[in-house]
Amino acid sequence: MTNGYLAPVLSWYTAHARELPWRQPGASPWAILVSEVMLQQTPVARVLPAYEAWLARWPTPSSLAACAPGEAVRQWGRLGYPRRALRLHATARIITDRHAGQVPAALDALAGLPGVGSYTAAAVASFAFGQRHAVLDTNVRRVLARLVRGEEFPSRSTSAAEARLAESLLPADRRKAARWSVAVMELGALVCTAARPRCSGCPVAPDCSWRRAGSPAGAKRRTAPRYEGSDRQCRGALLAALRGTGGPVRGVRLEAAWPDQQQRARALEGLVADGLAEQLSDGRFALPG
Repeated sequence: MTNGYLAPVLSWYTAHARELPWRQPGASPWAILVSEVMLQQTPVARVLPAYEAWLARWPTPSSLAACAPGEAVRQWGRLGYPRRALRLHATARIITDRHAGQVPAALDALAGLPGVGSYTAAAVASFAFGQRHAVLDTNVRRVLARLVRGEEFPSRSTSAAEARLAESLLPADRRKAARWSVAVMELGALVCTAARPRCSGCPVAPDCSWRRAGSPAGAKRRTAPRYEGSDRQCRGALLAALRGTGGPVRGVRLEAAWPDQQQRARALEGLVADGLAEQLSDGRFALPG
């Protein structure tokens, strides 16, 4: 497919792209990998301070690998979905042990790292190494659904047809392909948003199939589960209590973090099962390692 959207989208990106640290010319492959893991299900505004603090402490995979996994969980703070911290730590050890401390460039090697799925592998290969891969995050999928297929939202999971469409739009030049991918991603983040798309500011609005069809409503989106009072909030409160101490904590001290005994016990069991906490032989709890 000839990509008639390429020139206007790239021109828009040049004029409107945010200046983010992982997009700077000097960003290392490790810095880009860290950013992609942190950006999973987390907005840029929350990621920025955590990203900068993380790289200030661990500028290379080997520097993180030399620390206990519990330190990664502690540093992760309240960024959310803390298993990502453990996966980054495991990834750092694999990179150190098997790849001489260098983030691998091969797509299959990247995809084999803990917590690095097909999207993250393609993103790192594209943005860190300038390779030609379709990068299909939520924003890109939404832009292509509207622009090409005339649908307000993509399906819940990426289909083979969707992947083929994204591949067909990639420029032949690999560097330009990587720039196209990040430009479409930025367009989805800033203009073609889920709730309130700013079509007046879109560089390809005249060619948008969804607009031409009258912007028909898509299937109702799932609402996010309630956070207040949830097991997820309980887990976060208990992890915060563990991070705030210099050593193991007795269970009675965690009562102040979450008063509901049954929910607290269930959350602690889950944290231990996920490797985010350890229960010592004397019954105390601590961060892993």
